[in-house]
Amino acid sequence: MASHNYKVLIAYDGTDFHGWQQQDNSHSIQALIRKAIEIHVNEPIRLIGSGRTDQGVHALGQVAHFQASKELSKSRFLYSLNGLLPPSIRILDLEQVSETFHAQHSAISKEYHYHLILEPFIPPTKRLYAWRPNQPLDINLLRLAAPDFIGTHDFTSFANKGSSSGDATRTLLRLDVLEEEGGLRLEFEGTGFLYKMVRNITGTLIAIAQKRLPENSVPSLFTARDRRLAPEGAPPHGLFLVNVHYPKY
Repeated sequence: MASHNYKVLIAYDGTDFHGWQQQDNSHSIQALIRKAIEIHVNEPIRLIGSGRTDQGVHALGQVAHFQASKELSKSRFLYSLNGLLPPSIRILDLEQVSETFHAQHSAISKEYHYHLILEPFIPPTKRLYAWRPNQPLDINLLRLAAPDFIGTHDFTSFANKGSSSGDATRTLLRLDVLEEEGGLRLEFEGTGFLYKMVRNITGTLIAIAQKRLPENSVPSLFTARDRRLAPEGAPPHGLFLVNVHYPKY
C-alpha cells in the first residue's frame, strides 16, 4: 500500500505535560497528538518529533512527521486535530513531504529562546513562561560571557545524563542576548543540543551575571568536561523551542 509522508508544525504550552516524548504512565504531548492523528486517519501511525522537550518546556515551532496510507486534506486535518486536542496543543500546519524527510535527522539547526524577567516582581501572566532569578544580574557580565559558548565544543559540562549520543560535541551557531519587555531573551541556535544543554548554559550565564562565577569561567568548564563543576540549570518554564530549520529543496 502506498504511503504518504507528512510534516506537521506544532505549538504547545508544556506546563501540564511530562514533556514531548511518549513514556509509559505519563501525560505526553507526543502521545496525545499520535492518538488524535490515528482517529483522523483511522489507522495506526508512528509520530516522530524533531527532538524531545522536557516537562514544562514550551514550543512555538516543534516539527514532527508521520506516514499515512491516504492523501490528507490540510484544512480538514487541522480542523479535526485541533478539535480533538486540548487547547494547550495546536497543530499549525500540515505539509506532504518527500519520503526521505525525517523530522529529526533532516534538521540542520534548531532555535530555542529563554525568557528572563528582571523586574522586582514577575507579572502573573508571565510566571509560567519566564524565569525571574532571585538575585540581581550584571547584564554586561552576561553579555561578555555569552560569546564563549559560540562555536564547536565538547559540551559535557553542560549536559545532564540522558543525552542520546555518547559524543557531546555540538556547534552553537549563535547566542544572542536581547532586551525585551521586563527582561531579556537569550536566543540559541545550534546544529544540535544535548539533554538540558540550553538550560544549563543559561544557568551558567546567570551565575556569572550574579558574580558567583568569574566571567572567564566558560573555557575552563569546557576543558573540565564535568557536569558537576558547572552551576545548576535554569528552570524549564522559561524555555521555548521556536524553530527547527531544514534545507530548502
